[in-house]
Amino acid sequence: MTALTSAGAAVALAAGTLVALGSVPAQAAAGATLPFTSVEAESATTTGTRIGPDYTQGSLASEASGRQAVRITAGQRVEFTVPRTANALNLAYSVPDGQSGTLNVYVNGTRLSRTLAVTSKYSYVDTGWIAGSRTHHFYDNARLLLGQTVQPGDKVAVESTGTQVTVDVADFEQVAAAAGQPAGSVSVTSRGADPSGQGDSTQAFRDAIAAAQGGTVWIPPGDYRITSSLSGVQNVTLQGAGSWYSVVHTSRFIDQSSSAGNVRIRDFAVIGEVTERVDSNPDNFVNGSLGPGSSVSGMWIQHLKVGLWLTGNNDNLVVENNRILDTTADGLNLNGNARGVRVRNNFLRNQGDDALAMWSLYAPDTNSSFDNNTITQPNLANGIAVYGGTDIAVRNNLVSDTNALGSGIAISNQKFLDPFSPLAGTITVDGNTLVRTGAINPNWNHPMGALRVDSYDSAINATVNITNTTVTDSPYSAFEFVSGGGQGHPVRGVTVSGATVRNTGTVVVQAEAQGAATFRDVTATQVGAAGVYNCPYPANSGAFTLTDGGGNSGWSSTWSDCSTWPQPGQSNPQPDPNRNLAKGRPATATGSQDVYTPGKAVDGDANSYWESANNAFPQSLTVDLGSTYAVRRLVLKLPPSSAWGARTETVTVLGSSDGSSFSTVVGAQGYRFDPATGNTATVTLPASTNLRHLRLTVTGNTGWPAGQFSEVEAYLTS
Repeated sequence: MTALTSAGAAVALAAGTLVALGSVPAQAAAGATLPFTSVEAESATTTGTRIGPDYTQGSLASEASGRQAVRITAGQRVEFTVPRTANALNLAYSVPDGQSGTLNVYVNGTRLSRTLAVTSKYSYVDTGWIAGSRTHHFYDNARLLLGQTVQPGDKVAVESTGTQVTVDVADFEQVAAAAGQPAGSVSVTSRGADPSGQGDSTQAFRDAIAAAQGGTVWIPPGDYRITSSLSGVQNVTLQGAGSWYSVVHTSRFIDQSSSAGNVRIRDFAVIGEVTERVDSNPDNFVNGSLGPGSSVSGMWIQHLKVGLWLTGNNDNLVVENNRILDTTADGLNLNGNARGVRVRNNFLRNQGDDALAMWSLYAPDTNSSFDNNTITQPNLANGIAVYGGTDIAVRNNLVSDTNALGSGIAISNQKFLDPFSPLAGTITVDGNTLVRTGAINPNWNHPMGALRVDSYDSAINATVNITNTTVTDSPYSAFEFVSGGGQGHPVRGVTVSGATVRNTGTVVVQAEAQGAATFRDVTATQVGAAGVYNCPYPANSGAFTLTDGGGNSGWSSTWSDCSTWPQPGQSNPQPDPNRNLAKGRPATATGSQDVYTPGKAVDGDANSYWESANNAFPQSLTVDLGSTYAVRRLVLKLPPSSAWGARTETVTVLGSSDGSSFSTVVGAQGYRFDPATGNTATVTLPASTNLRHLRLTVTGNTGWPAGQFSEVEAYLTS
């Protein structure tokens, strides 16, 4: 493959179709600058059947680009209008499990002598050890040099010769002529490599690498078969004639734990035979270390478990201008100890795990970045995931069509294994565009947002700056804050600014963790259900505070019922007049004693309770009801056990619409709690009461020197 340069056509997603934007600098828009232009099958002319859109895990349409595709059977075709000058075609497709076949290819109505082979061999992956996974990875990619040049407006059609084929997207590319051998380089064929692919070229590659130390190993056009991995690769350039011409067939290319570095790998293809995911096998293009000062560019990497699984010293590694397709796990994973690594301007499609990941295992990834990459259709995890690390940047990436267990971007303290280095320093997430990202997590039975900040195994205390984000057509929420491990760890230090959210299925902000974030200049249109879902998980784990930094619009409403999840396009339900508005809502207090935290007063269990700091009146409990309500009645409870003797608490009821300015609703009064009558007290509120934030200030308690409530219930009925 020719290096991806600014002369290529940039690609963006609009109305479910990849379209050319013309020649623009790589930094002008999110995503990579690519040498090809993609056209969706559902936007082409067809005699087949369109499927989708569908977001259901396990469906063929849900894994397709744009969540739509076209199914053809014998004699049926999809005809694409060529968007640019091209001499090559890459097709993303799916065939039924266990089947294979061919597609006829037509140019302007004339059938080519060449056909496009299609197979299910590399598809239908099962990972039963991953909770929540189902059979996935339905699609594959096949490429063909057309043998002629087509022009914009020409017609290229693919036709089934018998096998049912689901056609997803076609990439049209003008492939440059094969490059010539660099002067002074050592050709693998001079050391006995077989360019027909029949013989085993492993030793020839090893001998060429040994002979070319400090120089270049040349891989001429041809197909080369390597049967075992290369090691001891250092101080050498491995260079091909272009990724459409020089092809190495192996499932394990480089496997080494260390290297002196200065390795340059460029301009050829490595295509494997990995048909399933076995995590104990190093079935990767690069497994381990290339050493400091190395680079990988212009590569076509396909049918492997992982593109690059990087451990050890890879200081200042640059990975750029590559295509990574059809991996059964990650596209690239910086697996700890990455320092100054730059991953930029790459195209990744159809990964079986995170497309790009940093995982700070054993040592933190530091000062490393993912910049201007285009990622589409990761089918079992995130587009981009940052698991721990210090001073990490994720900038100007385009991510689309995530499927199960994944967000477009995840910033997370999920550790998986120890020792793990949590997020630290400044995490910069800037200029990214997320299209149709986010999915239902079957383990949680609720959605994952397009961009997720997750205190999964520990609190997030880093500075997380999320700026200039565009979220389009998320099936669920735009921004999610959660402690995915269910432990209620807080999320702190987050600022979201300059975001544009369009057509989100449910809410703009999905807040489930305790903590806080500031939002500034976040605008939303076509919001599906409500602006904010703010319901802590677990229910008593504490509140999430959304600070309005100004300039926000289009998402001021809050989902009213924490007992239900909003569904895409569902309007905010009218509250049931008999529903307890305080149950499960965020609760805070001026103080609490031991394990008797504020959330215990709104958890629906009258046997658990909040107790304030002792001997320190006045003490207050505040509950955020989520929206402003005409509350008419409060029911205050203490545990019903007779062990709780009768007592009187002196309570003032206050209310607020914004959480900062409170006014008195009912002045200080004594309320009697007696186990003989259920240990409950009812407070009737004035008919003019409208409040969102309910505060109970306790100034006395005849039974114990603290404020105490096992339940605070709020109702619309008097």
